[in-house]
Formats: sequence, structure tokens, C-alpha cells
Amino acid sequence: MNRRGEHDVVVVGAGVVGAATALALLREGFDVALVEARPAPTWNAADDVDARVVALAPDAVALLDGLGVWKSVTDARACAYSHMRVWDALAAGELSFAAEDRGETALGWIVENRLLQHVLWQALVEAGARGAAIQLRVPGEVTAIENDERGVAATLADGSVVRARLLVAADGATSPIRTQLGIAVREHDYGQRAIVAHVGIERAHESTAWQRFQPGGPLAFLPLVDGRCSIVWSLQGNEAERVLALGDAAFCAELGCALDFRLGNITSTTRRLAFPLRMRLAERYVVGRTLLIGDAGHAVHPLAGQGLNLGLRDVNNLRGQLRRAKARGIDAGAAQVLRRYERERRSENILAASSFTLIERCFNSESIAVAGLRGLALAVADKVTPLKHVLMDAAAGRL
Repeated sequence: MNRRGEHDVVVVGAGVVGAATALALLREGFDVALVEARPAPTWNAADDVDARVVALAPDAVALLDGLGVWKSVTDARACAYSHMRVWDALAAGELSFAAEDRGETALGWIVENRLLQHVLWQALVEAGARGAAIQLRVPGEVTAIENDERGVAATLADGSVVRARLLVAADGATSPIRTQLGIAVREHDYGQRAIVAHVGIERAHESTAWQRFQPGGPLAFLPLVDGRCSIVWSLQGNEAERVLALGDAAFCAELGCALDFRLGNITSTTRRLAFPLRMRLAERYVVGRTLLIGDAGHAVHPLAGQGLNLGLRDVNNLRGQLRRAKARGIDAGAAQVLRRYERERRSENILAASSFTLIERCFNSESIAVAGLRGLALAVADKVTPLKHVLMDAAAGRL
């Protein structure tokens, strides 16, 4: 911190994206403050697998490994998946991916969101204990932001002020900072709810991620390290309410049928949770010396499991932009630095969100003609090796 009590960067929000941002910039030699309204995250191996899991792509894992935290994640609890199978409920045709087709051991990893938060937080605490330039303001709530040509000041609920050259808003899909800045949001309500739970299965999941497209929405089975699967079942509003109200036995029976019994009968289920599905795209990522990152800038349909991966790609891009700026002696909050980040990340995130929405609409159609085309598309993609590799590379963040 300099003589004026100013940090290089203040990050607001200590979720996975916010904590990864703080740690990445700290590793680059920046003086960082991290502000989070909720208590520090905790995780215990004796607890059941957290209801919220994420599918991390290889580029996200590479980022976490570079930050020195991935080994802690895999030592705790993570499930690699080496295959993926995708098919349509209304048409023949199936698409399958195998990591070995690209000379790799895994397509991705299923990890608990809470575990990721915990490991990143511990890395920040340990860095601070070793004397790194990190200030943790938890709990701390930002009530006002002032931007000017010299820096940004964030006033907290306790009246204290955190000053920096750059403020990174990683405060989630309903971002209060985005609202304070008056940034408009383009929003689309899918009219669906995502039902999540962990379920026991009769057959082994074979380290495979399974996804079946149905008229009401996609159903995904994600492998867990204990042999169960985590499900994400997207259903229209009324149908979601009906399924949530079922007893466990009836729910398991319907779920097995919905997956076409590819994993046999569903033998057990945890408590079910449900989340409304909306796409949110911020019209801008930058106002003055404040920028949006992760879900504060973009929230997408979960059908491709890319929400957190897109956020971590934001982190990697911002780290690169600020690293280059620092090497050239340019202020971390300089307009040309932030606009480059905004231009590169907003274009990719809009393309991803639009693509997921198009896929969701296409696979939601019950038209026999459309279903036939979907099945043909899956079959062709499965047989044309270069096209399959392009799809695999897109999911892995290599494009």
C-alpha cells in the first residue's frame, strides 16, 4: 500500500471468481484488498458433497494450478470425467467425447463450489500471513463508490473507505455495484428452473458426464467421486413445481425414466434444490476505474456447464492485461487497459450466451422435423472427427 493508503486493486466479492482474481493479481505483485459481505467460506471433508458443484474445463484447471491451489482441491475431493455422452429424447443420433481422442486424461473435473471458495480463501490468508500485500475486509459491505481520474474509493457499511487504482466487481449475478454504477442489463428469463440433487445410481457412472435433451429442458448427470451423480434438471415452471413436490421414490422413478435408464434405476436422492434460470448480459463492463467480472457481467444457461469457466477466463484475461500494463509502467486503472479487457471478454461472453440460448431453444422444440434435424446434427458431429475436436476444444477453452 502506498503512502496515501491506496491499493492497486480492490476486489469486491470473494466467491470463486472474486477470490481467484485477488489471488491472481497478488501473485503478479499487485497490492490487493478483498471485500466480502458474508463470512469466510468453510469446507469439511466429513460433510456430504455440497449441493452446488461445477464442471471445470482444462483451461480453468490450468489457471487454478498456476495459482498453486489445484493440488489442494484434488487432495480434498474432485472427480475427473474422461467421457461425455449427449443425446436427444425425440430423435436418433448421439454425440460422444473421449479425452483420449485429444491425448488427454480428462475432459473436465466436477468440484464443489464451496471447496473451491475455501481453498482460494485459505491461499489468500496464508499469503497474508507470509507478508504478501493482501488486505481482507470480511465481512465488509460496499455502500458507495466514487470514481475519478486518480482512483476509486469504496465506502463500507462501517464508514471506512478503501481506495485503489482499480475496483473489480465480482459480486454476482445481481451485482449491487453494477446497479450503483447504473449499468443496464439485457435479461432473458428461460421460464425454467434447474433442479439439483445428488443421486445414487444402479450402474457405475463410468467417469462420464451424461446429458439428454428433452422438450422441457436438458438433464445432466455429472459423476461424483463417491460413485453418485450430481444432477441438473432444467424444467418449465409448472413441471418443475410438480417434480419438486414428488416423494423421493416417485422422483427417483421419474428421473431414471428421464435419463432413459442409461445408469439403471435411481436408488436414492438428497434433498432437492431449485434455481430460476435467466440470462443476464451487462451492456458495459467498465465505468471509470471500476469493471465487472464473472457473473456480475454475464450469467448464462447451465446446459453447457460453462458459467464459472467463462468467469475464470475473465480472470485470466484481466491478469494478462494488468501484467502487461505493469511491465510498461501503465496505471492498472488506465482506460486503455480496461477497455481492452471489456472488448475481448464481452464479445466472447455474448457469443457464448447467445449460443447457449440458441441451443436451448432448438432442443426445446417438439417439432418432429426439428427433432430429426437435431438427431442428424448430433450423428454428423459424432462422425466428423475435425468437427468433434472443434467442439471439444471450445468446451475446454482452447479456442
